[in-house]
Amino acid sequence: MRFGPVVVADALGVILAHAQKLPDERIAKGTRLGADEIDRLSEAGIASIIGARLDPGDLTEDEAAAAIAEALANSRIGAAPAATGRANLFAGESGLFLPDREIIDRLNRIDPAITLATLAEHAPVEAGRMVATVKIIPLAVAGASVVAAVDLLRRRRALRLAPFRERGVGLIQTVLPTVKPSVLDKTWDALSARLEPSESSLVRDDRCPHEATALRDLLLRPAEDEELTVVFGASAVIDENDVVPAAIRAAGGSVEHLGMPVDPGNLLLLGRIGERIVLGAPGCARSSRENGFDWILNRILADLEVTSEDLTGLGVGGLLMEIASRPHPREGFESDERPPRIDVVVLAAGRSSRMQGPNKLLATFEGTPLVRRSVMTALGSGAGRVHVVTGHMRAEIEAALDGLDVGFVENDAFADGLSTSLIAGFEAASPEADGVLVMLADQPLLTVADLDAMIAAFYATGEGSIVLAADEGRRANPVILASSFRPEIAALEGDVGARGIVQAHLDLVRTVELGAAASFDVDTPELMERAGGVFR
Repeated sequence: MRFGPVVVADALGVILAHAQKLPDERIAKGTRLGADEIDRLSEAGIASIIGARLDPGDLTEDEAAAAIAEALANSRIGAAPAATGRANLFAGESGLFLPDREIIDRLNRIDPAITLATLAEHAPVEAGRMVATVKIIPLAVAGASVVAAVDLLRRRRALRLAPFRERGVGLIQTVLPTVKPSVLDKTWDALSARLEPSESSLVRDDRCPHEATALRDLLLRPAEDEELTVVFGASAVIDENDVVPAAIRAAGGSVEHLGMPVDPGNLLLLGRIGERIVLGAPGCARSSRENGFDWILNRILADLEVTSEDLTGLGVGGLLMEIASRPHPREGFESDERPPRIDVVVLAAGRSSRMQGPNKLLATFEGTPLVRRSVMTALGSGAGRVHVVTGHMRAEIEAALDGLDVGFVENDAFADGLSTSLIAGFEAASPEADGVLVMLADQPLLTVADLDAMIAAFYATGEGSIVLAADEGRRANPVILASSFRPEIAALEGDVGARGIVQAHLDLVRTVELGAAASFDVDTPELMERAGGVFR
């Protein structure tokens, strides 16, 4: 492939490297120029373009991505059509994702033009979840490199999915006078929720005093379909001779391992009575937040063998992000941890180019400018400080917000694209904020209740550290991003938002259904009229 400037008159067959705006249309990046496109470029007075001319044997970015994705796909992992040099792969059913690191590393070293990124090993996925993406970096790649990649993938499978299997699970909880019944009930709820992806069910909920003989008797009386028994002790298991391991041995079983290098989740016990697996759950598993118990439970539900060696090999990556937010690591799960603080960034710097003249944010709704209406919605929510990013028509936007308790963030680079406003807004947010709610200023249907629902779904770490608004399941706006994503926001370039960050961390996403309020914005005069906005 030869890349660089090309005279338009000689550009037949060249792949366009950058979109070209013509008086009445736009020729997209990646277009392979034919005679018609060349005529239109010439008529627009464009003498040269930047593009790529293929050498013999080269494949376009989409052809290469599609070929590699097809070689990766199998009966449980499907590939979507390639576009813009990218082909995504999706889980066909719920289970645990099992990438082969050696093969993936080898593929990524065939040619810098070819990349494959996947979810982490043993990531739980639901049907339809994206598990991997093939991205071709340049506009074309040597066909020999693609052949080498496809040959490698056909010799050894790089992506596997271990499907969850439905089974019966028994729950036993030991009780001391200090344990509240509400804690036991919440434990049932948390474990039931963990079993939903596999469609497994709790077949019993037994409770007994916290002593070995009483627990032994319950372990010896499993339900008819019970293949796994989960035991929550009233106090943590800290010794091989403690109540839970002693009861397992008294029931004729064995304790295969106690403890694992995952925090939270250190105090997990793996045992067996005959063919039935017994898990002694750590106290943190009473909470729905991710901990080491999830890692082991999911492997068992996917019919993966779990050994002592497996448990001791979890140290790297075993310090879960959530641990940093726990001020008292040994607190019970009903702690007084403060609610997360959310700052709001309202993006109001754009030029309203599709409005063909006026600035949409200054249109009035029942006498109130749209930008003021949006900012007042943010101020009425349970969020902390509200920051407004301005750029185009800065003075007029700030005048429309006169008297409101907001911070203004001047984005002099607004013409360079959406990323510049995101970066400026995140920089302005308080260092003490756990997350930032990014809100477009042109969504007139959003309400205070909508924003509060999103804030309630947010967690500073783990699942919920990205919260997306949805309209009938389709992801839309606003979005809340944990402050831990600041480095990734700072690295954005061009006219892009946070979509790439979301796609890279789908395991952390929660969606909140807001209906049309999430997807309706007023980008055009027709939409503005439909919403009831009026220009002065």
